[in-house]
Amino acid sequence: MVFTKSSKLDNVLYDVRGPVVDEAARMEEHGLHILKLNIGNPAPFGFRAPDEVVTDMRSAIADSEGYSDSRGLVAARKAIMQYAQLKSIPNVNMKDIYTGNGASELIQLSLHALLNNGDEVLVPAPDYPLWTACVNLAGGKAVHYICDEKADWYPDIADMESKITDKTKAIVVINPNNPTGALYPKEVLERIVDVARRHGLMIMADEIYDRLVMDGEKHISIASLAPDLFCVTFNGLSKSHMVCGFRVGWMIFSGNKKLGRDYISGVNMLSNMRLCSNVPGQSIIQTALGGYQSANEYIVPGGRIYEQREAIYKLLNNIPGISAKKPKAAFYIFPKIDTAKFNITDDNQFALDFLKEKRVLVVPGRGFNWEQPDHFRIVYLPRPSVLKEAMDKLSDFLETYHQG
Repeated sequence: MVFTKSSKLDNVLYDVRGPVVDEAARMEEHGLHILKLNIGNPAPFGFRAPDEVVTDMRSAIADSEGYSDSRGLVAARKAIMQYAQLKSIPNVNMKDIYTGNGASELIQLSLHALLNNGDEVLVPAPDYPLWTACVNLAGGKAVHYICDEKADWYPDIADMESKITDKTKAIVVINPNNPTGALYPKEVLERIVDVARRHGLMIMADEIYDRLVMDGEKHISIASLAPDLFCVTFNGLSKSHMVCGFRVGWMIFSGNKKLGRDYISGVNMLSNMRLCSNVPGQSIIQTALGGYQSANEYIVPGGRIYEQREAIYKLLNNIPGISAKKPKAAFYIFPKIDTAKFNITDDNQFALDFLKEKRVLVVPGRGFNWEQPDHFRIVYLPRPSVLKEAMDKLSDFLETYHQG
């Protein structure tokens, strides 16, 4: 018997870890050092989990009693419920909270519970590509609404509403945003809520970077503005507590849960099927959310993420043919390339050429479902001296680069 790829995968794109990354891996296998500015994993750049979190994990491994409830440990869900209260997310109790092996697992689970073949979900462009891939894998269709670079990468509300059909089930909001680093103000979030209210749509909010906000700004959970709607909010510890490999995430149902009664039954079934999420990972949630928030040291002047953000923003905007909006949150920036200046028609080729010549790895904009070949994403987790080295290489590369 010959086994072939499932036809369900034919419309799934995940180029954030696609051919450019594959080429980087091949180069490494041949002994070449690659400067990786492509993946938001803090650990390789010297960021470490708080000591008390690591201690909790070690104790949990030693004392583990096996499975938890399919939703998660009581102590973990209680801590998440208290966090939801701090964020003013309405009408949340313990049974509305599900822990997962990272928020990614729960995004996939939640979409499989929601979608029938042909159903549509509004997803931002650019997006975190897991959302588009999971919508399509669940048999649905990801319909992309534009985030406007000229408006600080805020969602274009008119474009969003123009793409709603009788098949639309939900609006995905990624705030703070990956890959742009944008943070949405209350007025923008209220307009999105109004659209969802007029059309009877679920709101699915990815807020994994809500504790990595700079410049004295405050993150507002969109669910806090929609008590009359059914909202699903995703979050976790991977980024804020520098524990990507621990796989600790959660999902919260809030608002008018009567609207999601059948959907919640589907989520419960799928949650029970996988038994539970990683129990040692769950064990650190209470300490992580209730203890000293060491991430706060990184996001103020003098802190690593803040200073690296300042450095990459200035370095990029000093390169002829490159411009970038200053991100307000997370640790990503999404620069724009003057495609006419360099005759760029294929951003994937641009990233490959840069990788091969300068051994620096970035992600082309198409990896985030951005249709034009004029953007790429940089992760600014390396220290400023390393970022300067990388941007000097980019500047040197672009001095003679001309595609085609």
